[in-house]
Amino acid sequence: MKASFQIIFIVLFIAAAIFGVLVFSNIISLGEDPEAPAGTVVLWGTIPAEVIGPLISDFNLANRDFTVQYVQKSAATFNNDLLEALASGKGPDLYFLPDNLAFHYSNKLVVIPYQSYPLVSFKNTFAGAGEVFLTKEGMLAFPMMIDPLMMYYNRSLLDSNGVVYPPKTWDDFPAFVSALTKRDTTNKILNSAVALGHYSNVNHAKDILAALFLQTGNPIVKEQDGTLHSSLVADSERSPLSSAVQFYTDFANPAKSVYSWNKSFPNSVNAFSAEEVALYFGFASELEALVNKNPNQNLGVAPLPQLTGTANKVTYGRVTGIAISSFSKNFNTAFTAANLMASTDFAAQLSSALGVAPARRDLLAQKPSDAFSPIFYASALYAKSWLDPLSSGTNDIFRTMIDSVLSNSKTPTQAVQDAGAKLELLLFK
Repeated sequence: MKASFQIIFIVLFIAAAIFGVLVFSNIISLGEDPEAPAGTVVLWGTIPAEVIGPLISDFNLANRDFTVQYVQKSAATFNNDLLEALASGKGPDLYFLPDNLAFHYSNKLVVIPYQSYPLVSFKNTFAGAGEVFLTKEGMLAFPMMIDPLMMYYNRSLLDSNGVVYPPKTWDDFPAFVSALTKRDTTNKILNSAVALGHYSNVNHAKDILAALFLQTGNPIVKEQDGTLHSSLVADSERSPLSSAVQFYTDFANPAKSVYSWNKSFPNSVNAFSAEEVALYFGFASELEALVNKNPNQNLGVAPLPQLTGTANKVTYGRVTGIAISSFSKNFNTAFTAANLMASTDFAAQLSSALGVAPARRDLLAQKPSDAFSPIFYASALYAKSWLDPLSSGTNDIFRTMIDSVLSNSKTPTQAVQDAGAKLELLLFK
């Protein structure tokens, strides 16, 4: 009996010694989660490396269990580069996803189910524009930044013509155009109040029209029974969308009192910087470029005008999120990194560096003290976006819609119906 006990004791002692060696050598770990994030994940984007690099370095220092490696890609070739990389199985684990590519990449990224990230948590955390990344199944990306469409104006031109404030509603434009647009005796426009009406020489024409549509309550694209459909429908010339198209094109119609723009003008951003037009509709991210283009310009910025009598404000906003590639071989770390980037001060620092607003509600409540950011933040809070199926395709659709009205080949209602039918086909491709 005594011998048996000694044999058992020796065996247990040897086993314990071996186990201790394995633990000490990290062959066996104690108390560690096998799913804990570790290793390196690669993040692709078009943000300049010199801007985001220091932020990534600080992020990695604060999260030593894993590493995020950023790779800058050209904006011109990002889509093709990413598609080729994913097809070859060598793509990134994460990528910055602009809203106009969300539909295009929806089958190439991890859709985070609402069981993992509840819908109520999403809506409590992120501003409404971020909901462009929501589907019936779950979330396509963590919203990071919102770049709202704004109204820039030339203070000196307004002051010289006795105009105290830029327009707050679209109904204010007839009086504003009358005060600011200067014509000669042949009705030739010498100086313009606003660049609207045409498509080819109006910067962000599609986005301006999208904002007008969204302000009417039309989402442009809607999900029904798990399928996306066009919501561009107009049944009469008095329908909200028809009225929006009519309103827009009137600014290029010489027979209308608001006539203030034609094809003889350069692109609207150049005309604004040359002080040939009083207003310019551009994004928050353009502020620095506008200042650099004409440092002597007395520049002001205001929210996008709204529809008269509506309680809820709406502007269009470009949204960027962080998506997880479905080809990632380190999903747990990729998910952790994306979530942390979107839910920590990394998001605030990045949006500030890029001159845009953060997507998180709590960060939007902390408005910076400079002259312009509070206006950008306020607009970002009520900005909306839409699920654009193919940017180049919808650009052609919106261009045709406007050009067909200007050429009198279609009424605004017919133009909207045609655009809706083409958008429906694009959604099914």
